[in-house]
Amino acid sequence: MKIFLDSTDIDYIMRLRATGMVDGITTNPSLMAQSGKDFGEVLRGICALIEGPVSAEVVVTESEEMYKQGRHLADLAGNIVVKLPCTWEGMIACRKLANENIKVNVTLCFSANQALLAAKAGATFISPFIGRIDDTGADGMELIEEIRAVYDNYDFETEILAASIRNIDHVKNAALIGADVATLPPKIFEELIEHPLTDKGLEKFLQDWKATGQKIPVP
Repeated sequence: MKIFLDSTDIDYIMRLRATGMVDGITTNPSLMAQSGKDFGEVLRGICALIEGPVSAEVVVTESEEMYKQGRHLADLAGNIVVKLPCTWEGMIACRKLANENIKVNVTLCFSANQALLAAKAGATFISPFIGRIDDTGADGMELIEEIRAVYDNYDFETEILAASIRNIDHVKNAALIGADVATLPPKIFEELIEHPLTDKGLEKFLQDWKATGQKIPVP
C-alpha cells in the first residue's frame, strides 16, 4: 500500500521524506488556508520535493469552472493530481480532464455507488472518507471493502485512496482490505512505527551490550 501525507507543511514533508516511504501528498482547501501562503507557491514547493502524486483541489462547484481550475492546477507541475468533489458536476469535469490525460482524485466519497461513477468517469483515485463515516456511527472500513469488491469485479484501474484516517488501526485495516493508498496526517504516519515492546526490547539490548564494555568501530 502506498502512503501519502495529508499536509501542506513543507518542513514536515521534508523531514518525513527522509524515511523513503512518502509516496505522494494530498492537500485540500482547509490545509491550504492553514498554511497562510500562496497556494501556487505551496504546491510548487511540494512538487519539487515529492516525485509522486500531489493532489490539489478545485474550489468551485460548476463543472466548466472545475475543469478550468483543474487545467490551471495541472499546469503548475507535472505530478499534480486534480481533486474534484464527488458530485455530478465533478463527474463531468473528471471526464473532461481524464480525456486530456490529466489525473484526477475524486474526493468526499461516502458510498460504493459514488465510487463506481468516479471510476467510470476516469478518476485516477477515489477518496472514501473513513473517519467521517465512523463519526456517523457507521463503519468506514465497510465502504473500503465494498469499493474494493466493485473495482475488482470490473477490473477498474481507479486506485482506492483511504482518506480521513484518524488512527493507526485505520491504516492497518485499509491495508488488510486492499486499499491502494492511505493518506495520513503526519502525526499518524509517525505513530505507525511505535510499539512499547520495541522500545523495551531495544533498551534491554543496549543495556546488555554496554555491559560487555565493547565498541563497534565506525569510520
